[in-house]
Amino acid sequence: MKRLISVCALAIALISCQPEGRVYAEHQELSPDVEWLQKDVRQFKVPINDNSTPYNMSLSFRYANGYQYQVAKVRVTETSPGGKETVKEYDLKVRDDNGDYIGEAGYDIWDSEHLVEPNKKYEETGLYTYAIEHNMPNDPLNFAMEVGVILDKVE
Repeated sequence: MKRLISVCALAIALISCQPEGRVYAEHQELSPDVEWLQKDVRQFKVPINDNSTPYNMSLSFRYANGYQYQVAKVRVTETSPGGKETVKEYDLKVRDDNGDYIGEAGYDIWDSEHLVEPNKKYEETGLYTYAIEHNMPNDPLNFAMEVGVILDKVE
């Protein structure tokens, strides 16, 4: 019984931490070796139940001190429920013009969110798949820890 109460309390805490309008958020660990291999493509299954409203789509990137680049270049392949594929490339800015890391710091780990598609409209409802891979010149991409997809309804 105590375990059930603990699980319920944790679930309530996690749900209450979600920003209003958030319909999807998932983050996936890349490697215990704190690196991201180009062949390590991460997939996210995003359900779209309402295509009458726009969404803000963001990508999250967690990295550690030592990340040596100004940006993290990623390639995102979106596959619609009907099978249509769209490929887009994004530069996730990790350092500002002074060379300082961008994001929320937690000791030597940084969490950043990057709005990549504001007011995104989906053509159809159903399950969309996002495949994310790094598109940097060096492989592996050192000090990369997690990548994620976040979707918020525009209110």
